[in-house]
Amino acid sequence: QVQLVESGGGLVQPGGSLRLACAPSGLTLDRYAVGWFRQAPGKEREGVSCISTVDGGTYYAESVKGRFTISSDNAKNTVYLQMNNLKPEDTAVYYCAAGTGPWKASYMDYWGKGTLVTVSP
Repeated sequence: QVQLVESGGGLVQPGGSLRLACAPSGLTLDRYAVGWFRQAPGKEREGVSCISTVDGGTYYAESVKGRFTISSDNAKNTVYLQMNNLKPEDTAVYYCAAGTGPWKASYMDYWGKGTLVTVSP
């Protein structure tokens, strides 16, 4: 059974940092990209970032470039999203996902349950 277990969400002030972690289990990572989507209230789920465990290639949404960094620790089978200089518009539920196609919600094969990130004074 495939599970994507997220951790690391919480409340942070604008300009602050958080690190999200995703630990996939039951998944052969060499076939998948793993990363993050987010969904704010009243908005569609959007792709934030992903990493290929095959070649280390990465993708970032324009809105997070220069602030977020995705990485993987193959020994721990964990993918991290370091989020710096957080803004109120980053407030959302962040979902870990794994897929083999384009980094769009409709192409994902597996989802985590989500972790809430709130950026507020």
